[in-house]
Amino acid sequence: MPTAEELRIWRDYIETAEALRSELSSRLQRESSLSPGDYAVLLALSEAPEQRMRSSELAAHIKWERSRLSHHLGRMERRELIRRDECATDSRGAEVVLTPTGSDAFRSASLPHLRAVRELFVDALTAEQLVAAGKVAATLREHLGPPPYA
Repeated sequence: MPTAEELRIWRDYIETAEALRSELSSRLQRESSLSPGDYAVLLALSEAPEQRMRSSELAAHIKWERSRLSHHLGRMERRELIRRDECATDSRGAEVVLTPTGSDAFRSASLPHLRAVRELFVDALTAEQLVAAGKVAATLREHLGPPPYA
């Protein structure tokens, strides 16, 4: 069982992470009309070769279950942020492709989003604290191992 102090630290961590996520999400939605999920998909596609990925690869890349991604992609497709093409090498699969509309939306959202990350996270910490936070995150990620849906 965790001690009272360990539980206090855990709660501080969880509550702070949720407050940061909530504020970043609110700003992203308000400034760009993109959800954090939209942004994650658009970021992955913008970095992919030819701005396209197999949907299974995209799900693993952003650490989402395939069913969650499929529903989300449907909403993004209706907004013309992405399109789904048949996979040239496997007729059972689909490739998710970044559209010009999606590319424009991602570019427009990135600068305000990165400013918010700097303001809310980076600027709040000293250089030493930022390094320590990175080490804590890496240690926790390694301890957890790969996600079951990767």
